[in-house]
Amino acid sequence: MSAREKPTPPHLVVVRGEPTDEELAALTAVLAARAAAARASAGATVPERPVSGWRDRARGVRAPLRPGPGAWRLSTR
Repeated sequence: MSAREKPTPPHLVVVRGEPTDEELAALTAVLAARAAAARASAGATVPERPVSGWRDRARGVRAPLRPGPGAWRLSTR
């Protein structure tokens, strides 16, 4: 470690008691597994693909036809 580098603070601090090395290792393993699972579930969301115009059911529901001049242009909307 060079003189300019600051030591990073510990991620876990024992506040009370004297856990053994095995207990600390088990706690660290559990916390690491939970963090990995949280990252995996957050990244697992699949973006929704746009619905094809042919499969879109909303195409069957359209505005009522209005008779009048130029109505044939509006019939395709």
